[in-house]
Amino acid sequence: MSAKRNGGKSTSSLVNGSVDIKGLTRERSWLLPSNRKLRHLEGISLRNLSLSRPSDLPQAKTVDDESLPNALKTPAKSLALREKKLEHSKSSSDLRTPPKGRPTLDDSKENSGSEKTPNPRPPLRNKLRRRSTLNWTNATPQVRQKKLEDVAGSKLADTWFSIHCQDVAKPVYVSEVVEKAMNPNFRFFDLNTYGPWITRRDCLTIKFWARTESTQKYVLVLDLQLHLRSLQFIGKSLENFRHPLPQNCVLLHLSDGIYTSFTDLPLDEPALVIPAGPRNAHSVQPTSTFDELMRLSNLDDCIQDAFATREKLTSQIATLLEKHKEDRQLVQSAAQAQDRLGSTNRAVNTVQKQIRVVQGRRAELQASLRARRDAIRTGTLSQEKSQTHLYSARSNLANHISLHRETQRDLAGQIRRICEDILQIYPIEPIPQKALSFTIHGLPLPNATSPTLDPATTAAALGHVAHVTHLLSLYLSAALPYPVTPYGSLSTIFDPISISLQSEAARTFPLYQKGAVTYRFEYGVFLLNSDIELLMSRQGIRIVDLRHTLPNLKYLLTVLTSGKGELPGRKEGRPGMSLGLSGDDTRRKLSMDEWGGSNGTVMKLAMDGKTPTSRIHSPLGREIGHLIDKV
Repeated sequence: MSAKRNGGKSTSSLVNGSVDIKGLTRERSWLLPSNRKLRHLEGISLRNLSLSRPSDLPQAKTVDDESLPNALKTPAKSLALREKKLEHSKSSSDLRTPPKGRPTLDDSKENSGSEKTPNPRPPLRNKLRRRSTLNWTNATPQVRQKKLEDVAGSKLADTWFSIHCQDVAKPVYVSEVVEKAMNPNFRFFDLNTYGPWITRRDCLTIKFWARTESTQKYVLVLDLQLHLRSLQFIGKSLENFRHPLPQNCVLLHLSDGIYTSFTDLPLDEPALVIPAGPRNAHSVQPTSTFDELMRLSNLDDCIQDAFATREKLTSQIATLLEKHKEDRQLVQSAAQAQDRLGSTNRAVNTVQKQIRVVQGRRAELQASLRARRDAIRTGTLSQEKSQTHLYSARSNLANHISLHRETQRDLAGQIRRICEDILQIYPIEPIPQKALSFTIHGLPLPNATSPTLDPATTAAALGHVAHVTHLLSLYLSAALPYPVTPYGSLSTIFDPISISLQSEAARTFPLYQKGAVTYRFEYGVFLLNSDIELLMSRQGIRIVDLRHTLPNLKYLLTVLTSGKGELPGRKEGRPGMSLGLSGDDTRRKLSMDEWGGSNGTVMKLAMDGKTPTSRIHSPLGREIGHLIDKV
């Protein structure tokens, strides 16, 4: 039973870990020492950080190879270690001088043959109290707290590390800085990104750098060259690890657990136990009794009988199996047939489900085809009806095109007649001996470059221009970007485009100077000229100068009234009378001749750059032509 218990304990230790000398169970690593590579390294930690150098004072015991766990242990050495050790002698300061009258060692030797006399008892003396070494024991709590903070702060430091490999100039990995810690934990990393040239190595160099509050620069604390094969496994975590860690202990986190490198960890194999007490080589050792030997013989016979019975049963079982081989094969074939039948039934059910799904899909497709055939028939009928309508529409298209052209001609004639009426209502005549100076309805309107006349006359002339521009935008179906409100000499213009203007009153600009700000009046005239420019661009006319208000308006009306044939009359049913050429048309013809032709065509071509100005014969036309050439 004891053997079984021991065997069970060894088996569990092989599965869960190993048993050390003290009976504590330690886990086993999964990786063999030869399989540990840099690709398995996931993180590094540091424990018990110390920036001070190791002390040179003598230690509590002699440092030799006996303290190493891997040292050779022999029975004689183990026996010697179990013997009572020698005690250290007291220091010379603890030796007391013998009192007077007390015999010394020499006196005792001299009086050894004489009669023994009792040694007198040494006189009692008061024991000296040991001096306290803590100079701040009775200090205030504030001083003690400050002292503790200074002691703790002297042990805390900012640390970081770097990993180096042989034949690699730069560090393979540089960690982050962990501030004010004595047991810094660094972030985990992955070295697989550096390729197999780095990850397949098993040697590395780790350098730890630290800086305290008293130092300004980082100091190299530890320069450690490690071989992954020589590391010692601690466990999956440090919770169950009870062995004290030395100063500046480096912990390497591999994929299977935590490793470190120190020499004072107990070995996995148990120490050799030698029975206590003296051993005599010639003494007679007790042996088994006769009854015990007989029991062993009976057990041996039983075991042999069991072996024979086992062989007999094996042969009988083999004979029976050989005899009923065909029956067994039949049973096996029946089981296989049952399995195949079940598989076939499942396949049949699956195929039936697929057939039902396909039949449903076929019904949907048939319904879709019927709907499409109906739609095709309906579309064919509609197409036939459309063909009949198309023939009639084509026959009517020519009539509509001719009607549209006739309507365009009539519209152009009506616009020509309306523009003639506008010229009669607001005649624009040139001022003699003044280049590009005109009057509208007898009121002169200077250009931007001309000296300013009477403000009332200028306001009235601008009111007429605003009214003519407003009427032309309606008759030409051209929306003005800056709407005009014609109101005689108090006309205004609206700017809906500018972003800087917020209110509606700020967007309304006067076309009169009296009682208005000068820059608002000038900006209103500029907006009016912009509307005239838009009307001219809609008719394909190029403007010479935006500031010439009446010349541009005169030029636009001249182009609009130009055409062949007589002017058309008004449509019936509208008020008014048919307007034809009368005696006043002589003045109209003269004005058109002054512009360079009876129809103004030469001046228009000159403005477009298609006709040279030398073909313009009138004085006013030649003057405008010279101005065009300069531009």
